[in-house]
Amino acid sequence: MRSAAIIGAIVLAASVAFGQANPTPNQSSSTATAGKTGGSRVLQAKSQEELKSYQDAFAKTEPALVEAAADDFAAKYPNSELRASLYIRAMNLYSQSNNTEKVIVTGEKAIADDPINPIPLVQVASAIAETTHETDLDREQQLALAAKDAHAAIDNIDTGLILPANADPQKVTAAKRNIQTMAYDTLGMIDMNKKDYAAAEQNLQKAIDLSKDNPEAVLYLRLSVAQDHLQQYSQALDSANKAVQYAKDGTAAQNLGKQQQARVQKLMAAQSPASAPAVPSPAPGQSPAATSPTTTPH
Repeated sequence: MRSAAIIGAIVLAASVAFGQANPTPNQSSSTATAGKTGGSRVLQAKSQEELKSYQDAFAKTEPALVEAAADDFAAKYPNSELRASLYIRAMNLYSQSNNTEKVIVTGEKAIADDPINPIPLVQVASAIAETTHETDLDREQQLALAAKDAHAAIDNIDTGLILPANADPQKVTAAKRNIQTMAYDTLGMIDMNKKDYAAAEQNLQKAIDLSKDNPEAVLYLRLSVAQDHLQQYSQALDSANKAVQYAKDGTAAQNLGKQQQARVQKLMAAQSPASAPAVPSPAPGQSPAATSPTTTPH
């Protein structure tokens, strides 16, 4: 479940890096360079032929074609520093087409080549968290992997992004905040899946605090469900109210928010004498936290 705003920031951060890593070579250099906060990372093609192959692969726009070109490039240049960039491009294109399975496949290849880049780390973590279910035999392993990647994205936010030296500082800051928002949201999803609602509340609140300049209805929906399970009904209603407030009219997020409002109001009424019977708590698989990427409310 991912909002267009967060995905847009991820793609922005990636495109900034790609634009710098995909230069027109001059007569004396075949080096693609990029700066980062607190230092610099240099992506360097070892030959003009390698750089040209990278440029040709990157220029493709169909995700399957980019993935195939990335595989070919990786086979031809097994020691290239540019391999991860091609897999990240394929991953982002798959993300735009809601192909979660391929987001994970290409994202994991990017992580294998560049283990500290928060873009594939957070994308893969989110995709795994969204597609892992209680009935999966490898549920615990998948949730552990998603949590590991989400934490790595947070830990490497200032050192793992590849950014040009002239990147707009405000845009870079916004992109970092959105990556962190996505990471904490993912950790909240994992906690919800594991029925650790106290931890979910903490992580979702961190995601909300990071995105306060661009409030996300879905984050408040998830927070409301976590608070609901904790029987914090007043807080749950406030979060549900904000989910409705920040959701666009007629969207799934707004409808789910209204359903959660009504549910919590009944629960609050049930605490007083002669009230209506209590409403059963929603199972994690029935809550906003488990909505699939293909039904993401915008």
